[in-house]
Order: sequence, then structure tokens, then C-alpha cells
Amino acid sequence: MIWLDTLIQGLMLGGLYALFAAGLSLVFGIMRLVNLAHGDLIVLGAYLILGIGTATGLNPFLAAALALPPMFALGWLLQTALLNRVLGEDILPPLLVTFGLSVVIQNALLMGFSADSRKLPIGPVEAQSLALGPVNLGVMPLVTFGSAVAVIFGLNRLFYRTALGRAFRATSDDPVTAQLMGIRPQRVFAVATGIALVVAAIAALYLGARANFDPSTGPARLLYAFEAVIIGGLGSLWGTLAGGMVIGVAQALGAALKPEWQILAGHLAFVAVLLLRPRGLFPRAND
Repeated sequence: MIWLDTLIQGLMLGGLYALFAAGLSLVFGIMRLVNLAHGDLIVLGAYLILGIGTATGLNPFLAAALALPPMFALGWLLQTALLNRVLGEDILPPLLVTFGLSVVIQNALLMGFSADSRKLPIGPVEAQSLALGPVNLGVMPLVTFGSAVAVIFGLNRLFYRTALGRAFRATSDDPVTAQLMGIRPQRVFAVATGIALVVAAIAALYLGARANFDPSTGPARLLYAFEAVIIGGLGSLWGTLAGGMVIGVAQALGAALKPEWQILAGHLAFVAVLLLRPRGLFPRAND
């Protein structure tokens, strides 16, 4: 039962990592952009939710709902004013720009909120659990995992079942031809980044509800997100969920063997998957 509980807890943790990775996967799949500031944007979302909740007295879940439009607007603005200017055949300029953006966000948060760690006050639900047979599952991990599945399902439907999704896929496959058909790639990219930051705000809610965060938390979140995307396979949204669960299970098993092995076990799982499946578990979306 101990190992079964460890496995389930790892799967639940994987849902959080999948939320970290979903926006990164969407942006990479559409414009081949590796956003090195993605983790810091998640942390920025957590501070935004905290600020809205503090100012209005709302529950963090309601504050997160109010944070979604500003995060979409921020994504639109960043892509329109900054990232569209550096996209092209050379991958180096976007990497440098997003690295610089990461540094700016971290230092701005440090100036505005100090280095003290914060946490979103979600109330009694944080300690509540459900008994499922011999295993007790925390309510928050279950809600986090359910939200991850819902987000991946929603993005998948958007990508493959809507006119906007067709524009995403057309622009990703051949932006020049898409432009000849009346699609404006730069506008499509701005919408994609806006959606990615909406997903980042959802991830920020669960990051802040389940753990402390501070201005320097972003790079570690980016690393987990990047590993989940690579493990799952570039271009596969459901693969991103699978990649997050692989990392979560590996970390849970490592922690069960020896607490200090938790983070290392996740990285070793990442390397092992790359050795066995260099293109990831699901390199192409089959939906």
C-alpha cells in the first residue's frame, strides 16, 4: 500500500508539472519558440493572484479567475511588442530576448515584493483528503490533476476542432502560405501567447496553493516544464501530461527511497526517456 500511495501521489504531482508545461508546449508547437521566461511568468501570475486576493479579499480561486484577462493581455502585448520582432529562422534572438525578459521579471518582482517567500491562502481545503479504498488522497492534488486534464483537453479541442486551431496549425506548418490565405501570423502568434499565459495563470494558482514561491522560483518551474514537454514529445499536448506524470512519479519514488533523491530522480527519469526514446514518448499528436 505504501508503494501504491507513492505512485498515486506521483501521478497527482505530475498534473502540476503538466500545468507548468502546457503553455510552453502550445507556444513551441505553434511558433517553435522556447520561452525561457515561462517559469517567471508563472511566478508573476502567482503574485498577481496574491495581489488581487489581498486587495479584494477574494478566495484565491476567484482571484485567479480575475487574473486571467490581464494575463492574456500581457501575453498579447509581449508577443506583439517584443517577441514578433525577433522570430525568424535563427533561434538565438528569441532565446536571448526571453532570457533577458526572465531576468527583468525576477528583478522587478524582487523590488516589488522582496525575497520573502509567499503562499496563497486557500483555507481548510488545503488539509482535506478523500479516502479511496486503502489510499488517502489530498483534495488539492486531486483538483490540480483534474485541472491539468481539463486544460490539456481544452487546448487539444481548441487546436484540432476550431477555426482558431486551424489557423494555429496552418501558421505553424507554413506561415507564408497561411498569410496568402488571409491569416496574419503575427496576430495568431499573439493569441497563442495570450492563451499560454492564461494557462500559466492557472498553473500559478496551484503553484501558490501547494507550495511557497518567491521571485527566484521561476527557473526551476521552467526546468520541470521543459522536461515534461521533451519527455512527452514535441507537438503532443497529451504527451505533455504524460511527461509531467513521468517526472512526478519518478520524484515520488525517489523521495520514498531517500528524501534528498526526489529532484535527482526526476532528472534521471528525463535522461532515461531520452536515451530510450530520443523524440519523446509521443512525438506526434495523434488526436
